[in-house]
Order: sequence, then C-alpha cells, then structure tokens
Amino acid sequence: MGTITKMDKNTQSSSSTGTVSGSGMDRKIKKKKSSLKIIAIGAAVLAGIWLIGFMIMDAGSGRSLTVNENRIVISSVTSGVYEDFIPVRGRVTPATTVFLDAIEGGRVERIHVEDGAMLKAGDLIVELSNTTLQLNVLGNETRVAEQLNNMRSIELSLEQNRLQHKRNLADIRYQIKVLTRQQERESELLSSGNIPKSRFEDTRDTLQWYKERLDLTLESQENDTRMQGEQLAFLKETAVRLESNLEISRQNLENMNVRAPVDGKLSGFDVEIGQSINRGGRLGQIDTPNDYKLTANIDEFYLGRVDIGQQAIFERGGNSYTMVISKIYPQVQNGQFEVDFKFKDGQPSDIRRGQTIQTKLTLGDAASALLIPNGSFFQDTGGNWIFVVGSDGAEAVRRSVRLGRRNSRFIEVIDGLELGERVVTSPYSSYREMDRLKLSKSN
Repeated sequence: MGTITKMDKNTQSSSSTGTVSGSGMDRKIKKKKSSLKIIAIGAAVLAGIWLIGFMIMDAGSGRSLTVNENRIVISSVTSGVYEDFIPVRGRVTPATTVFLDAIEGGRVERIHVEDGAMLKAGDLIVELSNTTLQLNVLGNETRVAEQLNNMRSIELSLEQNRLQHKRNLADIRYQIKVLTRQQERESELLSSGNIPKSRFEDTRDTLQWYKERLDLTLESQENDTRMQGEQLAFLKETAVRLESNLEISRQNLENMNVRAPVDGKLSGFDVEIGQSINRGGRLGQIDTPNDYKLTANIDEFYLGRVDIGQQAIFERGGNSYTMVISKIYPQVQNGQFEVDFKFKDGQPSDIRRGQTIQTKLTLGDAASALLIPNGSFFQDTGGNWIFVVGSDGAEAVRRSVRLGRRNSRFIEVIDGLELGERVVTSPYSSYREMDRLKLSKSN
C-alpha cells in the first residue's frame, strides 16, 4: 500500500510539470518547405508552357469559339435545279380608282346616295351650294354681255365706215365723169372763142382736184380696210375668249352638283348635310366593280432584277392564275419598293378588296446549280463567306465564297464550295468575328 501511494505521487508530479517533464522524451519535426516550393514552381512553369503553346497554336489557327452543335444548323451542299423566284405577299386593290374631289368648295345641301352604292356614270351623288360662286358667275355673265354688246357696236361702226367710203368713191367718180365731159365741150368752145379761157381753166382745175381726191380716198380706204380687218379679227378672238370664260363659269356652277364620272362602287364617302367642303377636298372614290389588281412591296435587294412584264403565279382552289407586273413605283421606303400586278387571263371570282394573297414572282429561267439552303447567315455575311464544317465534324472553318441568286428555299453557289460539303446556315450574329468554330456535342 505504501509503495502504490508513492507511485501516484510521482505521476501527479509529472502531470503538474507539463512540458518540462516530457522534454527529454518528445522530438520536434521540421516541415519540408523546400520540396513544396519546387513542386509549385514546376507546376507554374508547366502551366506557362501550356498557355504559351496554346496561344501559339491559337494565333496560328485564328480566333475560335466553342459552339454547341445542337444550337446551330448544319446543311449540305447539294446539286439540283435552281428556280429563280421570290415569294411576294400582296394586297388586292381595285384595278381602276377614280377620286371624287370638290372642284369648287361649298356647303353640303343634299346627299343622294350612301357609301358603298353601285353607281352609273352621271348619277348625282351630292349637291353643294356656294353663294360667292353664284354671284361671281352672274357678274361674269353681265361683263361678258357688255363686252359682246360693245363688240357688236364697234363692228357696226366699222361696217358703216366702210359703206361711207364706198359712197364717197362713187360721188368722186361721178364728178370726174361729169367734169371730163364738160372739159371736152369747153375745149371746143374755147377754140371757137365762145367761152372765156378762165372758165375752161376752172373746169380743168376742178377735174384735177377730183382725180387727186380719188387717189387719196382709195389709199384711205385701203388702210381703213386693213386696219378694220385686223380689229375685227381681234374682236372675234376676244368674243370667243369671253364666251369660253362664261362657259367655264357656268361649268363651275354646274360642278356644285357632284356626279359619278364612271360606273363603279362608291367608297370612302363620308359627308353630312351642312358640312363645309374646301375647294379640292376629297369626297370619296369610285372603284371599278369586280376588277382588281395586286399591290405588293418587294425588298430593295431585287430592285435591279424586277421589270415590267415579269410573270407571277397565284394559286387558289387548285387553279393557277398568271399575273404580270404592270407598274413599278420609283420610290424606295423602309428598304422596299412597290409594284402593281394585273391578272393576265382572268381573275378568281372570290377575291375581295383589301385581301392579302401569296404569289411567286419569277425572276429568271430555271437552271442546274450547286445549292445550299437559304438561311439567316446571308444577312450577316452578305454572301461573301461561310463556315464550312471539316470532314471530322470537330470544327467549322471560315471560308470565302461567291454566292449567286437566291429564293425563299435555296441559294445558288457560284464558287468556293464543293458538292457534299457541310456548312453552317444559322445566324452568325454571335460569332461574326470568329475564324473557326469548335463544335461541341455536349448538352
């Protein structure tokens, strides 16, 4: 018992001293810092070598991007017949439209038809009134009547003057005849001494005066005739103009009664009694019944390939209808230009104004060619280059190509691609600046 107690005391003494008591038994282990530094430096060197090598390889191969193959569209280059057409969506409009405009403004007095009515040429549509115009017409009629009366008075005066000249000439010629005979008799009497010489001389001088007066009268008559003719012609022209002006004034007054100029269907007619219509204001329009054309907008890309006379096909109810381009509008708006199609050999009976229909416009003859599907890539590249998938399918490399015509389904390949090659035809907006695409099959 005494021995055991002594051992416990030794044990307690050792525990209380802590480290001091165990200093002779434990050994401190040093960390191997030099080995860890060597491993880290080696790893960094290997990573740098790998990065430099990758950059060298990437610089040699150009800019690249990894793309999931499931997110792009890959198509094959095929051989086939290229049909040179484009789909065109057009709107049915009347073949002929006549607008109803108010020639003279006025107040709506009476309405004789309603919008949508079928009209015959000459049917009365609406009556307008214009007090100012009516007063103007009455004033014009008065002025024209005065001018015509003045012209008639001047014409009568000219005719009287002409007759007076004729009477004067007749009197002068008569006096010359009388004096000529008198001079002959007095000449015989003078030689026999029966009359004085002064009497003979008076007769001779008087005869000479009448002859000179005859010459002056003839010259005056000639000048008066010429001037009177010119004045009379001017007066007649003036009369024609005045009567024409009067007719126009009366026609303007008649135009207050708006009538249908052609047969057709009235549309866009929305006026009320008492409404004031400005001069030149649009009252409505008349469309030719059951006679239509197609108006369509085409992308400006095809502006140089569309011409008057080109044909388009419209299919409806199992039948094909041929149309031709009848008009090309020169304006380009929002990247499109407008054309009109007319039906060549009849039109469907069930089409209506405002209806939209799909047609196929032929731009050229069909021909054999290498083809690729028409895709959104064309808008991003302009058809100048394309991504071509390698034979192993691991990547697609950018390649310059020359593409030709295109329709809604295919694009014609002119140069740069071979039959059977595969190309990316989906949009390139996300990798337009890349030189190659690395294709990944992961989801």
